[in-house]
Amino acid sequence: MQAVSILMQLALLKTAIMKQIIMTCLLFSTFGLAAQTVTNFEFKDIENNTRTYNELKGENLTLIDFWATWCKPCNKAIPELNKIYGSYRGKGVEIIGINCDGPRSISKVAPLSKSLQIKYPVLIDINSELKAELNIIAFPTLIMVNSKGKIVWIHEGFVSGDADIIIAEIEKQLKAN
Repeated sequence: MQAVSILMQLALLKTAIMKQIIMTCLLFSTFGLAAQTVTNFEFKDIENNTRTYNELKGENLTLIDFWATWCKPCNKAIPELNKIYGSYRGKGVEIIGINCDGPRSISKVAPLSKSLQIKYPVLIDINSELKAELNIIAFPTLIMVNSKGKIVWIHEGFVSGDADIIIAEIEKQLKAN
């Protein structure tokens, strides 16, 4: 009986230590990302045209949305990003969708993009190269890049009310520019 109690305590301790390690890693990866810059990248869009970051980026801000077809929060975020795109495109803000579906589900990207009526460019990062380069670990992840290419804001996940948070940050960054 005492051995079982000791084993349970060790298991709880191990879980607590693992949580600390994970939180520390997340904390440092987020700080590292915020200091990064986005350099030119090139991918095919959903119509198989080669597109580059330099060609698509906004004059003032660029929002890069990392998403996947199987991600339910991603599918909830896209209509809100469409609205934001419509409101801020004229203010020098562009959105670029980066789809990171793998080979098994890549055929779903174009039909889903059309059914969600995505108005901004969607690029295909089938090997998750940019996702890995920028240390993106969750879907959806939205990164905001200023006109100098510096990542100034990161938002992971999407729940009700997040569109207002994104809009507030866009406004803040536009005032800072």
